[in-house]
Amino acid sequence: MSYISNVLTGTCPNCNKTKVFKSKGNILLLRLPKMHKECTNCGYEFHRETGFYFGAMYMSYALTVAEMVAIFVLGAIFQVSWLIQFTAVVVILLVLANFNFRVSRLMWLNLFYKKEEDGN
Repeated sequence: MSYISNVLTGTCPNCNKTKVFKSKGNILLLRLPKMHKECTNCGYEFHRETGFYFGAMYMSYALTVAEMVAIFVLGAIFQVSWLIQFTAVVVILLVLANFNFRVSRLMWLNLFYKKEEDGN
């Protein structure tokens, strides 16, 4: 359950106290959210290695596909024209792009979480 709560709250997977992201970014990904390099409380490194977050792109892709399918299903249920469905997909995906970026990185970070032991 800690995995889900860490993703939802955006906190460190090791201590559950520090936020992973410094900034929220802004809508339409004009400015990406910035991540801390490590946890200010326990020192857990969020940037594990170069290219670590490439896998998060696949999670972001899955989120985007799920959102598109949900919009098309809702459009089919309410019998909305294809042009309105397409417009809704474009608008909603642009609005949720920043959310997908953050959530996919948090999911990837928590998926490969390794508990750090205190050596003191």
